[in-house]
Amino acid sequence: MTRPSPSLLLPAAALSAVLSIAADLLGFAQLFFVLKPLTTLLLIGWAWPRGVAGGTAYRRWLRVGLVLSLAGDIALLWPQSGFLPGLVSFLLAHVAYIVAFTRGWRLAARPLPFVAYALLAGAILSQLWPHVPAGLQAPVLIYVVALACMAAQAATVWLAARGGPLEPWARRAGIGGALFMASDATLAVNKFAMALPLASLWILSTYWLAQAFIAGSLRFPHSSPAEKVPHE
Repeated sequence: MTRPSPSLLLPAAALSAVLSIAADLLGFAQLFFVLKPLTTLLLIGWAWPRGVAGGTAYRRWLRVGLVLSLAGDIALLWPQSGFLPGLVSFLLAHVAYIVAFTRGWRLAARPLPFVAYALLAGAILSQLWPHVPAGLQAPVLIYVVALACMAAQAATVWLAARGGPLEPWARRAGIGGALFMASDATLAVNKFAMALPLASLWILSTYWLAQAFIAGSLRFPHSSPAEKVPHE
């Protein structure tokens, strides 16, 4: 039995994402239970052979982040009982992404993205905080800090790579981090503050785009020291 071509897995993931969102919006719960994790699994399958040129810690930690995200997706299929396990899974996924984004780039080598994402995270939290249950405030705060740090470090990678051979792939990491921030901010507003119209469309589309962009950064040729962005 032949394996599916990796080039087919991305369009398959896109189709699965569209069907998953439609299933959730139309109330087909059982179909959504299958398609949601399947979409992330297809993205993992597409990402897994990428980055072969380097095969280094960057690739390994991004893979860890994707697998932890899949665990989070499955947990969040049960929005109430699975929320905290899902939160922890995605927290660990962001930590894995941060580790990946610091392989060759010092943490906060560019301060501006950290300032910008800290201000954005603070603004979002200030609006949501009164609506977050007391028992979830500490986990949510820790999660938001990790998410903002991940997005800021992804932007740092992009800025550090500008003008060099790694810029096209670093740009994908930066865009992926920003989309993850947008997705989780929308999810938080929908869960804690007010129900948003077509919430699944905005949350899941930006989430899977974020994962696809992050996974798409797995073309960094880390095996070539001359092409690494130096620590600063």
